Amino acid sequence: MDAFMQAAIDEARLGHEEGGIPIGSVLVHDNRIIGRGHNRRVQQGSAILHGEMDALENAGRLPASVYAQATLYTTLSPCPMCSGAILLYGIKRVIVGENQTFMGEEDLLRARGVEVQVLHNDNCVKMMKDFIEDRPELWNEDIGV
Repeated sequence: MDAFMQAAIDEARLGHEEGGIPIGSVLVHDNRIIGRGHNRRVQQGSAILHGEMDALENAGRLPASVYAQATLYTTLSPCPMCSGAILLYGIKRVIVGENQTFMGEEDLLRARGVEVQVLHNDNCVKMMKDFIEDRPELWNEDIGV
């Protein structure tokens, strides 16, 4: 498995161990992780700290040229909020662990020129299926249902 997707999965597992939702993400530039994060809405009482948003926040303020050359890895298909951040910052490539348990805004990203690759990773699918089965109310809250 790609080391960067493994890092995103590790972030997702960390989030779950903390009592949160198991979604993780890393931002990669020049073949190194410059930001990593996981869904911390529960842990921080946050309305916006999805995995991708946390990774972007932890990367800190960056020049547009860095975002344009970066790749975002995420264990789950990006929701509308995270997709908006991807578009806003001009990230051109997104690697998705899985989109079976949740289909985010992949079509929008592709329509706006973002390369989206879905890995259909069994570990990512199982992690989310197990979580959704165990905590459906928390999952529905996270996706605004």
